[in-house]
Amino acid sequence: MDSRMELQVERLCKSYRKKEALRNVSFKLERGVYGLLGENGAGKSTLMRILTTVDVPTGGSVLYGGKNIIHMDEDYRDRIGYMPQDYSVYPGFTARDFLNYMGVLKGIPRDELKVRIPEALEFVSLSDVADKKVRTFSGGMKRRIGIAQAILNDPEILILDEPTAGLDPKERIRFSNLLGSMAKEKIVLFSTHIVSDIEAIADRLIFIRNGEIAETGRIDDLLGKVAGKVWEAAVTQDGVDAVSAERAVIHVKQTGKDVQIRFVGEPIPGIACSPAVPALEDYYIYVNENTKRSGRI
Repeated sequence: MDSRMELQVERLCKSYRKKEALRNVSFKLERGVYGLLGENGAGKSTLMRILTTVDVPTGGSVLYGGKNIIHMDEDYRDRIGYMPQDYSVYPGFTARDFLNYMGVLKGIPRDELKVRIPEALEFVSLSDVADKKVRTFSGGMKRRIGIAQAILNDPEILILDEPTAGLDPKERIRFSNLLGSMAKEKIVLFSTHIVSDIEAIADRLIFIRNGEIAETGRIDDLLGKVAGKVWEAAVTQDGVDAVSAERAVIHVKQTGKDVQIRFVGEPIPGIACSPAVPALEDYYIYVNENTKRSGRI
């Protein structure tokens, strides 16, 4: 791995008056797609604003290629693409004009923009509406134009905050394929509180809870931690209540007279349980429950 393509987060802290948004956050990013998973308010957006120099930490540091990103200044910002969660698109612009405007702000030469804008529009499947006003776009289309501006400068690091918000299932699949195609060339970090998006897109996970890192690692390795701890059972409604009182329940589905229930933990005596193949949602609920009960976070 080329050390020049490593983004190192070291003991990062961020406080707003009396509130601690981040506490001693440390991890390393190399080339590949990373999912930043956490509940609303967990600190995902704060972390991303610091990684893009929109905000500064109150403690710790972020290094890229061994250099502090604050000291790198414009040299670092030239290497990143960013789409914030609350992304505004100027409604009076056409898609093409908007990307041209953003390209000029990024300092991309006009000759290069003539090539990159059509490529970015094609990449996010907006070529056919390139000359339509952004005000006519759906929510999903506006998210895609936000992704297009983020990749306009061919960044080494791509940071996307809740990029799948507003995307329909077809657009989600396309987005998954797009990010997957970037994995060999870039560091890609995207945040979400939707577990299925992480599982579909990323191969590595950063799990943040209440401003702290709960766990990090390859998704396959993390799923190994709940192997043998995911169960399914067909029970009555009273059985659902009994399981819910004892275990973290993932899914409940009515199937005729019975209720199909999926839960994590140990099997429950007296209930016929079948082992299930772990999914990321199982792991997420399992870790959440364990950290709550242990009081670690």
